[in-house]
Amino acid sequence: MLDDMKLYAQKDPSDALGVAAAQWEQTQYDARIDHPGHDGRTLTRIVVAGMGGSALAALLAKSWLERELPVQIEVVRTYELPQYVDAQTLVICSSYSGNTEEILTAYKDASARGAQIAIIAAGGALMDIAKAQHIAAVTLPSGVQPRMAMLYNLRALIKIFVHFGQVDDTYYQQIAQYDTWLQQESAAWVSDITTDKNIAKQLALFSVGKTPVFYAGHLMSPVAYKWKISWNENAKNVAFYNELPEFNHNEFMGWASHPVEKPYAVVDLVSEFEHERIQKRFEVSDRLLSGRRPKAHIVRLQGDTPLAQMLWGCILADFVSIYVAVLNGVDPTPVKLIEKFKLEMAQ
Repeated sequence: MLDDMKLYAQKDPSDALGVAAAQWEQTQYDARIDHPGHDGRTLTRIVVAGMGGSALAALLAKSWLERELPVQIEVVRTYELPQYVDAQTLVICSSYSGNTEEILTAYKDASARGAQIAIIAAGGALMDIAKAQHIAAVTLPSGVQPRMAMLYNLRALIKIFVHFGQVDDTYYQQIAQYDTWLQQESAAWVSDITTDKNIAKQLALFSVGKTPVFYAGHLMSPVAYKWKISWNENAKNVAFYNELPEFNHNEFMGWASHPVEKPYAVVDLVSEFEHERIQKRFEVSDRLLSGRRPKAHIVRLQGDTPLAQMLWGCILADFVSIYVAVLNGVDPTPVKLIEKFKLEMAQ
């Protein structure tokens, strides 16, 4: 079915597959900072306020750099900032639309506390504030769904880290070095590559009609979260995720008491860069749960560094979930119910 090219004109009218195939180009995005002046204060913490796809880049950056950043980084996905936020905290307000109410509230909170503020958005109220208050800001390219702008956002975020002296420019450049490789990998997942040679289509067929549960180790847990996001918004399909080793302390038992014929698709996102004990946990977990849950489909993340595997896994998530959307008979691009919810909340 997924090899019928006529299907995509009907089920993917906005060409979400084309957007996914072009995501590698975002690695070359020139994230320029407007209003770059700052007072050079000492910063002891970083807080990134963002929701959904706008938080994803921060979660990836935290996992990628948590053992290299000189300061603590926290990702806040609600209205209120932690009590410790003060003048020595860099608060990065990230909202693709620039109008996310939680992030606008977080901005007001950060401003009231005298924090060092930076903004990432494609426009909206946040960019109006940045211009009026001369706040350091990166304007993202507009025109794509926030979940498909993750690489734009990651480039912008790392550029801000560099600007405020938290990492050197090599980290920003590392993202760009994977452009050609990601282009080549993505080319193997496009619609005109037949199912027998296309792992994205194979994974879609494996999981369609079921509720997927994505597992990753601690390092790659944001990638599992990305797969969940992609299923929710592209495929309009409920999905869940968890990370090891925490999984083995609770959810592991949740698979133990019912027949194996459960309506789930289990996907293990495995990386050789995870702690060796986490890698063993995947093997032991799958063995002990044999016959108690559906057999896990193992996706071995590709790439020569943790960053490469994160980017590879995130782009693959979009391809697979878009194919699931096609199989589900839904348009992968719009998120009408979310937009309706926002309108209801604005009243």
